[in-house]
Amino acid sequence: MTTLATGDAAPSTAAPRRRRAARRYAPALAGYAFVAVTLLAAGTPALDLLRYTGYAALAVVLPGTLVWRALRRRPHTLAEELAMGAAVGLVLELVGWAVFTAAGVPDRLWLWPLAVLLPFALVPRLRRHWRAGDLTPVPAGWAWSLAGVVAGFTLYLYESFLKVNPVLPADEGQAQYIDLAFQLSLAGAATHQVPLDVPQVAGEPLHYHWFGFAHLAAASLASGVDLPTVFFRLGVPALCALAATLTAVVGWRITGRPYAGVAAAALLFTVGEFGFENGVRQLFGTQATFIVWGSPSMTYSWVLLFPLIAVLAELVGRARGSTVPPVGRGAWVLAALFLAASTGAKASSVPVVLAALALTAAVTLVVRRRLPRAVLAAVGLTVAAQVFATAVLFAFESHGVTVDLFSGLRPYVGEQNSAPVTGLLWAAVLVAFLLNLQLRLAGVVALLRLRRGRLEPAQVFLLGGALAGPAIYLLVGHPGSSNQYFTRAGFAFGVLLSAWGYVELLARAALSRRAAALLGAGTAAFAVLLTAVQLGFPATVPPGRSYAPVLPLLCWAAALLVLAVLVALLWPGLVDRWPGLAGRGGAVLLTGVLAAGAPGLVLDAAQARTYPNGGAYPVERMPASRVAAARYVYAHSAPDDVVATNAHCRAVVSGWCDARSFWLSGYSQRSVLVEGWAFAPRMVGLPGGPYAPFWDAERLRANDAAFTAPTAAGLAELRDRYGVRWLVVDRQVAPESPDLAELADLRYANSRTAVYRLR
Repeated sequence: MTTLATGDAAPSTAAPRRRRAARRYAPALAGYAFVAVTLLAAGTPALDLLRYTGYAALAVVLPGTLVWRALRRRPHTLAEELAMGAAVGLVLELVGWAVFTAAGVPDRLWLWPLAVLLPFALVPRLRRHWRAGDLTPVPAGWAWSLAGVVAGFTLYLYESFLKVNPVLPADEGQAQYIDLAFQLSLAGAATHQVPLDVPQVAGEPLHYHWFGFAHLAAASLASGVDLPTVFFRLGVPALCALAATLTAVVGWRITGRPYAGVAAAALLFTVGEFGFENGVRQLFGTQATFIVWGSPSMTYSWVLLFPLIAVLAELVGRARGSTVPPVGRGAWVLAALFLAASTGAKASSVPVVLAALALTAAVTLVVRRRLPRAVLAAVGLTVAAQVFATAVLFAFESHGVTVDLFSGLRPYVGEQNSAPVTGLLWAAVLVAFLLNLQLRLAGVVALLRLRRGRLEPAQVFLLGGALAGPAIYLLVGHPGSSNQYFTRAGFAFGVLLSAWGYVELLARAALSRRAAALLGAGTAAFAVLLTAVQLGFPATVPPGRSYAPVLPLLCWAAALLVLAVLVALLWPGLVDRWPGLAGRGGAVLLTGVLAAGAPGLVLDAAQARTYPNGGAYPVERMPASRVAAARYVYAHSAPDDVVATNAHCRAVVSGWCDARSFWLSGYSQRSVLVEGWAFAPRMVGLPGGPYAPFWDAERLRANDAAFTAPTAAGLAELRDRYGVRWLVVDRQVAPESPDLAELADLRYANSRTAVYRLR
């Protein structure tokens, strides 16, 4: 027997353990590194990136993960712990933001996580949640695929949004999607108001879904990063990365199949709308993949909606054979939290959830002749959330939404056609709508076929949401096409169910690892080929016909249908040549169908080089001189100061003011006495659209007189009655009266604007 000499040691296991840890965390680190490098390339200050990362980790993910662990029964994966924890953290952040802002100390918001961290540090029963427990490792392919989805979508954001929208405009010709300054103004108001007023009309209540902008304000306040940097650089990529991760973990949890989750994430964040490049921007009101950067509140609502779907699906009924640990009784608390936050995240979320639960209840009643208590309780909880949203948040404002059947399709059908032609056009436009927005849900059809229509309760729930979204879109109308957001809410349900069907079909095909690799490579080649064809031969829209915008899409679909038929005819010969293809034609076909929209994001990013603001319309000019004046006001004013301006119109058309001007409230982060009033809730949907006149003639008269005919008494009225402390003049709109310099203090001026302080 040999012995170890003094100083010898047994072989260490530390090195293999470190290598395993490195392999385990490499996908997440690579994904974060790619996003970080992209943001740095877009001009994001490195210190701001570090501050925002610290805020996200310590003020959102950490407290939220502790609460998630306290509510769920057993752990699953680290990815789920952190993603679901981040979603819970965003809900808790809303509470912290409201408390600190209402108390008048929003600048102390960085302290709010202590309300969670201290109890979990001091209470013995809670202290154990600092440790995750026995976690299930995620498959390496799952992790790297998700990292690829996040990286690919971040690259799209760089090309379509980050690169073309500077944090602060540097020249007089900068153009900007018209909604962005309005959304920035809401986030600016949320840095010091709760609840929010309309930033463009001081004191006017904002009956709107503004929780997402409160999150952006909280991110700025807690991290110390300037709000425009959060808005134009950090917030959107972070929310998109979190939404993609949540899609993947929720898909895994609901289906019990890991790759169903990552397939759902790819359907949502890699594949775009089918036939996107048809010469028409925002066909059926959408753009490439639901305008995630043009509507950050939509992405924020997904971050809350996916975990809500997860817990409700569990309450409705877990998937048979799933090995994912159940959430347990804490699912009810989580459902209440996510419903409460969803009410003000996006007005379209809760109605779609309610419709999904209603269909589940109806099907259960028909099939089992009873209503499970869990479904009824979930319906009651969702109804309470919708009542709260309608009565409290929206104050029964309709925001222009009316019952108007097929209003989103009607413009493409036109009028003055014979009855047979009209019927044919309606059918063609409806097909185009389904292909454009719903083709990525083709896996649902496969699932119905595989299950012979006998779906599990969770699948019925997902199907209800997938159907409810587009159904509500077709039922109601809106002058600004905002009914499209119901389709987007339903899409969250649909991609999960579609991926479920796709993965089950692949399981039936029993692909070997080599066959799966060949299918993946073939899919990538197919997507590249489609993209190259559309880039090289962009479709053109023939003028003069209402249905013209959908023709390129239908022609593109017809060409691919011919290709599919040709492959089907050749398939028996291919099977004879390669017997391994037998029984796998359905998997190949569905893969091709789901990937048919792959060119969408690439084509949208390519269009950003042509259009001045990334392709979304209409635009507002955002000259650097205007923004500089607004930023001066921000730097030298108190949060509750009110600003007055002589610039109300984005443009004047035939003597009518297009009152969609939001630059001052957006970049000053202050309330404006009267700026552009078109987006005030009471104005949306009125005849005249953005050209409708302002409702308070006396206020507008007093505002404008301060610039055209100022008097000491008039300026005193603005100061004492309305709280105005600053006057901002756009001299290209109209130069101020020379008397103003005698009655107020000129504090700032540039080539276009001047800023006065009232005495």
